[in-house]
Amino acid sequence: MATIGIVMAAGKGTRMKSDLPKALHSVCGRPMLGYVLKALEGAGAAPCIIVVGHKEELVRSAFGDQYFYARQEQQLGTGDAARQAVPHLPESGTVLIAPGDAPLITSEAIQEMLGKHRTENASLTLAAVTLENPTGYGRVVQEPGRLRIVEEKDATPEERQITHCAASFYAVEASALRVGLSKLSDDNAAREFYLTDIVAILSQMGEKVVTWDCRHPELLMGVNDRWELAQATKTLYRRIAKRHAINGATIIDPDTAYIEDDIEIGADTVIYPNSHLRQGVRIGARCEIGPDVVIAKARIGDDCRVQRSNVIDSELESDVWVGPFSNVRPGCLLKSGSRIGAFVEVNRSVIGRGAKAVHLAYLGDAILGEGVNIGAGTITCNFDGKHKNQTHIGDDAFVGSNSTLIAPVNIAPNSYIAAGSAITDDVPEGALGIGRGRQVNKEGWVQKRNRSDE
Repeated sequence: MATIGIVMAAGKGTRMKSDLPKALHSVCGRPMLGYVLKALEGAGAAPCIIVVGHKEELVRSAFGDQYFYARQEQQLGTGDAARQAVPHLPESGTVLIAPGDAPLITSEAIQEMLGKHRTENASLTLAAVTLENPTGYGRVVQEPGRLRIVEEKDATPEERQITHCAASFYAVEASALRVGLSKLSDDNAAREFYLTDIVAILSQMGEKVVTWDCRHPELLMGVNDRWELAQATKTLYRRIAKRHAINGATIIDPDTAYIEDDIEIGADTVIYPNSHLRQGVRIGARCEIGPDVVIAKARIGDDCRVQRSNVIDSELESDVWVGPFSNVRPGCLLKSGSRIGAFVEVNRSVIGRGAKAVHLAYLGDAILGEGVNIGAGTITCNFDGKHKNQTHIGDDAFVGSNSTLIAPVNIAPNSYIAAGSAITDDVPEGALGIGRGRQVNKEGWVQKRNRSDE
């Protein structure tokens, strides 16, 4: 039997106080809507239909052509939003309906709801939770032979005492959904078409309507404002950290491990506190990451160490050390055994095997061979005001401290650069390049100066 997904992503989300549609707000590196779609697809829903409205072009741009889109012209309620998806539905099958602002939902939870729906042979199954504080939720009202949901703004004082609440997730047969949506009315306090009303409509028609009571209410948590976004983010960060720990990584402090979704971490790697691992990161085995790092769009090989540094859109091969207080900017390749140390910035550069710049250097548009040594205070002057120029440093070259390499320039293999030099011309293999003024010692100068002050 076909299973189709409908995700509600048309709302403005006014309580977010943002120009961005609510469903596109990021949680752990992924839009909230992305988690809902991932969960639906993991439960077997195909295709998924996204109901869009407010700034729909941003939603379409974020998720592309792999999904169907249904447009809600006016904000007339969740029932009206669901109506827009009906033309995309097959004649028969089960429809999974979900809100676009529930990033903690999992495919396992949806499969559990779907399993009960099919076991009960129900026309509609409603996800429900029992809450100590049900404020803001629609209440599930169970009456003899009838089930209905009353929204809080329409509830009586007695109904508001009910703690059994609707959670905006449904499994419903396509034929029943069509009938229920066609009978919706906006006769309520908000003058909107509530999707929740199809529960009472189908129940009154004699269709089988059941609830699936979720044992973990946080899975169905909706995000309505920035504080709830922060709470959802915190919960998901801990969930992700737990997954990596179970898979063989050591997470020193789960509360300060900011690991985004879809990161790969190898076995026996240790993640220290305040590590921010963002989208596109792949980390090998036996690494030490952190504390105090930001790593994004980077591939890190086995046995690497990154401490108190940034690594962005770059690759570290095996046994590479970075930090502390280093900045590896986009477009870098640090080959096996290389070392980038304290207060070194590298940009669009290749650092050869075993090469090292261990403190206080800038290497921009530089190609370093194997075994190169970069002394403290060395910089490559790669920008001439109009163009970026490259510096090539051959295998086993030694660059003395406080050297200035003015690109474009080539330092041949096995050559030396004297400390304090400004190098403007190529240095041949095996040569010593010196580019500095000769030291002059003026004997007796201090004594003469002191006499002139008397």
